[in-house]
Parts: sequence; C-alpha cells; structure tokens
Amino acid sequence: MAAHSNRRVTLLCRPTKHLSSGSDPKAYWLVGSPFLPPLTVASLLLRLSSDDLHKESVELRTLIPKGFEVIGALAYGADADAQAAVYAARRLRKLLYGEEEGDNRPVIGAVAAGSGELKFFVSESGKSNSLEEVDSVVEEEHSEKYVWENGCLVRCELPIKLPVYYPLKNTSDVEKAFVRAIEAVVAKLRDSQAVYMLEALNKTSMDLPAPIVIRGGHLDFRADLSNIWPLAEGGDNFDVNSLPCSYFSVISKGSSGFSVENADTIQVSVLFNSLGPSSASAVPVAEYIPAQDEARLLVVDIKLDVLCYASKKLPLRHAVSRLIIPGLADQLNALQNSMLPNLLGQHPQIKPYHFSPPHVLHPITVFYELSFGETEMKQVEVRRSLHTRLGLPFDRPLLRIANALDFSKLKNGGLGSQQKGSTLLRDVHIGIPNSGVSGGSVSLVQGSYEYFHYLQDGFNDSGWGCAYRSLQTIISWFRLQNYSSIEVPSHREIQQSLVEIGDKDPSFVGTRDWIGAIELSFVLDKLLGVTCKVINVRSGAELPEKCRELALHFETQGTPIMIGGGVLAYTLLGVDYNEASGDCAFLILDPHYTGTDDLKKIVNGGWCGWKKAVDSKGKNFFLHDKFYNLLLPQRPNMV
Repeated sequence: MAAHSNRRVTLLCRPTKHLSSGSDPKAYWLVGSPFLPPLTVASLLLRLSSDDLHKESVELRTLIPKGFEVIGALAYGADADAQAAVYAARRLRKLLYGEEEGDNRPVIGAVAAGSGELKFFVSESGKSNSLEEVDSVVEEEHSEKYVWENGCLVRCELPIKLPVYYPLKNTSDVEKAFVRAIEAVVAKLRDSQAVYMLEALNKTSMDLPAPIVIRGGHLDFRADLSNIWPLAEGGDNFDVNSLPCSYFSVISKGSSGFSVENADTIQVSVLFNSLGPSSASAVPVAEYIPAQDEARLLVVDIKLDVLCYASKKLPLRHAVSRLIIPGLADQLNALQNSMLPNLLGQHPQIKPYHFSPPHVLHPITVFYELSFGETEMKQVEVRRSLHTRLGLPFDRPLLRIANALDFSKLKNGGLGSQQKGSTLLRDVHIGIPNSGVSGGSVSLVQGSYEYFHYLQDGFNDSGWGCAYRSLQTIISWFRLQNYSSIEVPSHREIQQSLVEIGDKDPSFVGTRDWIGAIELSFVLDKLLGVTCKVINVRSGAELPEKCRELALHFETQGTPIMIGGGVLAYTLLGVDYNEASGDCAFLILDPHYTGTDDLKKIVNGGWCGWKKAVDSKGKNFFLHDKFYNLLLPQRPNMV
C-alpha cells in the first residue's frame, strides 16, 4: 500500500470530461510547466501509441510549446496501474528532455477506475520505486488567470534558405550533406557570436519599452527553469542580461481577459551577426575551398516559427537559451526527418502553425504540409488524429489553417487581416436587451455570422429577396467557422445553382421569384455539402411548441435557422425558453431591413431582437393562419 504524501495536486483542467467519453482503457499524458507550482496539471493529452514511446515523443516534442512539459501520466480502466503510469511518464521524459530530467523531477501517476474516481500518486525520483498517494487535490476555478496572469508568450519566426552542396557522382550523399547543414544551423544558434533582438509584439501601446539585444556569449543553456529569477528589474543602470520578461509587459491585468490570444507576446529575431563590439581593427577574409568533384547546389526553403510560454519573472536571456533555441532546434530536426525521404524530388512545403483550441489552456504547434489541400485525406487524417489527442469534437474544423493564431493583429496595432471582401456587420445580436422571459434558458447561435439584408451592395431585392438574404447569412456562418472558403453567392448564383440541380427551369435565373426552405436546403447541399433538417408547422400558433427542439439545435449544432413558409422569411439566432411555464421568445434577425449598416439603428429598430409569439399588446408575431417551414442546417462531420 502506498504511503500518503502531504503534496498537493492542482488541476487546471477537468480530467473527468476526457474520461466520460467511453469505457475503453485509455492513457493520457499530464502536462504542466516549470513556471507553475509543482504537480500542477494544465492539460491532458491522449496517448495515441500504446506501444511506441519514441513515436509519442516525436509528435509531442513540437506539439507542446516550450515552457510546458509532460509531468506525469493517467491510466483509465479496470486494470489501471499508477506505477506503470509513472514508469511510462519517466521513460517519455527521458526521450523528450534527457536522462537527468527524466529521473530527477517528481512525476505524477494517476489512475481512474471505470467509475471515474480519480486517485493521484507522486514519485519523487526515478531512482526509487516508491509511490505516495496524494490526498489533497484542488480544482482551480480560474484556470486561465492562473496560467496567464503572470505568464507571457515568446515567439520567434526564422525563415532559412539552406544551401546544400552534394557531388553529382554520388547523389546519395545529399542526405548526409543536408543533415550536416541542419547541424550547422543549430550550432550557429548556440554560437557565442549569435545575436538576438527582443521586442514587444503588441503595437497598440504608445509607450513601448525599447528593444534589447542579447548576445550568444551571455546565454546559459543549462539553467534550471524552475529555479531562476531576475537579478535586476530595471533602473538607470540595468543589465539587459538580467532583465525579466515583464520588461515587455504592455497589457494591463484584466484589461481584456486572460487567454492565449490576450497574452503579452515578446518577439525574438535572430540576427546571425558575428560582429560584436571590438576596438581591434579587422579586415574581411574570404576562404576558398575547391570541390574535389563536380557538385550541385540544392537550396532548401525552411520556415521555422516557435511559440513558447514563460513566466514574466524569467530573465530574457534564459527565455532565449532555454526556450527559443531548443524550440528552433526541435523544429529543424522535425523538418529534417520529414524532408529527407524526398530531398532531391519535390520536397514537401512544411510550415508550423499555432492554435489555441477550446478548453486547452496552452497553445499547440502543428506542422502542415502545404503541398496538400486542406480537404485531402492525408491532411484530414492529421487533423483527426490531433482532435483525438486533444479531446476535440469531430464536427468542428478547429485546427484548419484559417483558425491559426493571427499575430498580425498585434503587429498592426490590433487591426488584423479581415476576411477577404467582407465589410458587413457581424454578430449583431451581441449586447441586445434581454428577452423578458422570466426564468428562461437561453440557447444561441454558436460562432460568427454576417448580417445580410435588403438593398445591400446596391442590389434592389426589396419585397422578394428575404430568403436569399437569410441563405447568405447562413452561408457566411459556414465560411466564418471555416467549413468552407467559397464566396457568399449572389441572388443570381443562388438561382443558377437551383437550375443546375434541375429544381428550376433556366428561365428562373434573373427573376424576382421567391424561394423557400426547401430550395435553401438544395443550395446548401450543392455548394457546401451541408444537410438540413426541416420542421413543418401548420400554424404560427404551433411554433412555441417547437422551442425545446430549437433549443437542442442551438446547443448541439449552433447554426442559424431560416424561418420561411407562406409568409416572409427570417433568420432565427436563438430561443429563450422556460420549460416549466412554457414562456418563450425567439431571437430574430430580420433581412427586410433597408437602411445602412448602422448597428445602433438596427438594434433600436428591432431588426435584430427578441420576439415573443404574442407581444405585450396581444399581437401575434407568427401568424396563426399561415404555415411555417424551419430550415435547420446540420454541422458537417468534418475536422
């Protein structure tokens, strides 16, 4: 029986959410940080390879940002064994961080039986087989604040054109030459003559601290990240080599919430400048080494992009030596392994992207091969594997390139690149007055959409184009959630689609004929591959009876709904429903608006707002003598 430890495990994530998705035995890696208190679990990553720890280490080495690390393992199932979990975690740590790091740090072994009850054990050292059960386990309520209030991001982009010379007589030597070239870059990064410039990435502040320069000779590659603090915090005679990361803090605490997207970000530039300060005179020297055989030059384009997490108390020079440089080296080695098999052919275009998936406290870095389209099976399988490891849903394209973190927003003073060709209002329902339903439960559209309405773009569709506008709003939702990259179709393009599938005659194109829910479903299927569910009601009086079903749609699918039928068309963005009393309200986005895109005018005029089936004056919003069709687009099952 294990002894009991006075240690405490702090959970910043909720392991039970991962464990509730099935009864099959599973294993997870526990991720923490040297900048957080010991035995603090920030995230869980599913172990995908049960018998190949080397493969796991290769995938996790670049996925987990520097500044976070594997601190343990969790075994789930009837035969879960804490000792085996600790042993696996220590072996993985040795592969990731070296023999010393694998043995000398405390490691968590957690087990969960089929009932879901969690038990945590700690192994203080790899040199002992003893485990101590942890009695104190705390679930932190404000996890993002816990991580980001005193933490920041450190980023380095480094494009490299790597020259590789190889003899024509023996092309097999190109692989050896490529490996030597990669090793030379890594050595140059660690060279005492290397120069690194650090600056605040956030350009929105008018009072930015001055950039600083750190030279390779002042770097310490063996510093213990969990036990290093700045020697000085500024002053008139400060030493740049002792400045902490907080020197570049420009975002006030709590000003925009705590998250990856709102974190202070330090940009590191590699200058590769060998000219240090010197009073000695020198002249340029060129060295000529003739090739013994006829050779060819191969230039390999490499794009490195490292994103790390650091405590704001960490000295900047240690952020470079212990986070940025190891991160660059890991990416170079990963790219080397990917490119070697086809170096002389069409070598793959591989680029790293950073993501901040929902419910994952830290960013992740993913390599995508750009020579493949995002919908090609190879890329889909890469994303599906990542969704599995991170516990993400399989009907949300959360890890597509369009969802990558956009640091240009910080570079451009918060003005990120807007969606191509789009100047329309988005998410106009945010901030509107409440519905007036007492004790109701609100279910809303998930994600962003654009507001399409009459007379936009100088096109007069007043009196007949409301369903077209509702369809455009729905398609904009799929675009903004990155399910599709097609442009929002015009009225004529919508009509042409219906002709192409045989639903309408060619003479339909260019007319002012109405379309309804069924036609919208045909267009969504043709243009996006989206299926739809249709709810029919014989009278507007029956619509409140559908509130429970509509609420379930918004909670599970989250797409805007088109309301059509024998009357004008609307877009439904949510419902507020009191199941006990039956009282309900519908959040309506009205495409019949003909004014300018003035948000205040739209909201005050009721063009986007809550509508009760019967208002305070006894007027019916949904007519009792008309039928209604509700079109509920379903999320595609895709990643």
